Formats: sequence, C-alpha cells, structure tokens
Amino acid sequence: MNDALRNSLKKLRLSGLLESLEVRLMEAAGHGLSHIEFLELILQDELAVRSDRQLQRRVKAALFRELKPLDQFDWAFNPSIKKKQVLELATCRFVRERRDVLWLGPPGVGKSFLVQAIGYQAIKAGHMVLYRSVFDVVRDFLHDEALSAEDKVLSRYLKPDLLIIDDMGMKQLPKRSGEYLFEIIMRRYETRSTMMTSNRPLEDWGKLLEDVPTASAILDRFLHHAEVVQMNGRSYRLRGRSGASPEESRGSKPAKAPTGSETSPSSSKPAKAPTGSEGDQSSSKPAKAPTGSEGDQSSSKPAKAPTGSELTEEDTV
Repeated sequence: MNDALRNSLKKLRLSGLLESLEVRLMEAAGHGLSHIEFLELILQDELAVRSDRQLQRRVKAALFRELKPLDQFDWAFNPSIKKKQVLELATCRFVRERRDVLWLGPPGVGKSFLVQAIGYQAIKAGHMVLYRSVFDVVRDFLHDEALSAEDKVLSRYLKPDLLIIDDMGMKQLPKRSGEYLFEIIMRRYETRSTMMTSNRPLEDWGKLLEDVPTASAILDRFLHHAEVVQMNGRSYRLRGRSGASPEESRGSKPAKAPTGSETSPSSSKPAKAPTGSEGDQSSSKPAKAPTGSEGDQSSSKPAKAPTGSELTEEDTV
C-alpha cells in the first residue's frame, strides 16, 4: 500500500478498511476474488470496526457501575429466580414496546447485576441506555438546580431509549426527591422505557420520598405498563461469610431472639423459666415447694407432722 492511498483512507476516516486492506489484497490475489467480492469484504471490515466503536462509546455513555454480561450470572445460586422471564427481558422487546420494568427483592440477590446486563443487551440491539442510582438522579437535579440548569439535566434523563434507576429504598431520600423522580417518570410515560430496582415494598415509597401523594402518582404511571420481577433468595454477597445464619443468607431479617433462647445454645446465662416450669430443675436455687410436698424430703428442717399422724421417715431415724 502506497502512502497516497494510506493518507486518502485516513482523510476519509476509513480506519477499519485501512487496518485490513493489505490482508484483503493478499486474500483477493490468492483466491482470485472479483472486484465486487473484494469491495464487499473491505466494506464489511469498515462497518465491523465502526459498530464496535459505537458499542464502546454507548457503553461508556451509559455509566454502568459494574457491568457483567448476562452469561456470567449464577442461576444455580438462587434457583427461585425466573430465568425464562429474565431472558425474555434480555431480548429488549419491552424497550421497543416502550414498557417499564420494576425489580423487587432484598439486597444481594442480583437485581443490579441483571438490570445492567439487560442494559448492555439493549445497547447491543442499538438502543441508547443510561444507568443511574436514585441517589445520582437526585444529586444531578440538585446540582443543576443550583446552576439554574434544570432543563438540561431533565433532557439528559428523557433522551435514552432505556433509563435504569437503581437502589430505590436503600435509605431515605432528600426533600424534593419525589418531585424530580415524578418529573422523569411522567415525561417518559408511554414514550420511553424505564427500569427501576427496589429492596423495599411499594407501600414504603411514600416514607422514602417523604411525600405520599407524589409516590402514589409515580407508581400510578410507572406500574401502568410495567412488568414486575420479584426476586427472592439468599444474598450472593454473604455466600462466603462464615457463621452466617440461613435467614441472613436468604436476605431476610429475622427478629432478634431473646438472650438464652434456642438460637443461642452456647449462652452462659440461659433465660429464666417461669416458676414451676421444667427449666427450674436445672436452677442452682430451686423454688421452695409448698408445705408437705415432695421437696420437703431434702429439707434440713422438716415440717412438724400433725398430732397423731404418722411420723415421717426422717423422724424414725
């Protein structure tokens, strides 16, 4: 390849063609390719390079927190997760149909993993995607509000074909958070797709946003065309933690048992059982039995028998 041809390809920004041209020339000479076949090959090379670069740019613009492909998800760890439903979402038909998706479940079961993996599949399908935690959303609006640039940040959230809002319910949000979230959901309603994750039930959203009417308005629009994915099971993050109870591994929060209960068999101070229960048998200070009961047999001062009654065994010694 001469320098003139190389410079021309650079000016035309045909870098993919430039990289493969020499190999394709040798291939054409060795296999006797026609001019049309040769042209088709080098154009395919250019298109492949451009497609790959576009994918990289869109992945970078999506701002994924920790992107992993869907085939790396451990389905065996929590078999209750509906694999068929997740794989159907990965086809991105819901994006084309402008429907929404809500993921519900305790922390650690894989909600963030799956929504980002599906977001990546959407990018590969040619869609624009933006991933943000709900805290990022609020922070962006508060920052641009201080700069009097609310419209700019709003347009950023309205443009993507798929908007992913993660971590709803992690903690209480600042004031006016409900207003910002409502504005996004209302504007995207039936025009773009939105995915959200939450580890808190929907009835808690009013408390999280400190605005029950706004939370109701958000859910009214969002759930209208939404598919709900319920995820339960063990926390993947706690899988290697020694001493984790089965309840903790499943992501539930069991009530704290009282000291000395069955959940603490190694406790040195067992819970005191009610007087007269079986637990008193092991007590170092047994409860004093009623006069004349069997417990009096071991007493150092036996009760005096009634006059004329039979003597006790201790009296006969």
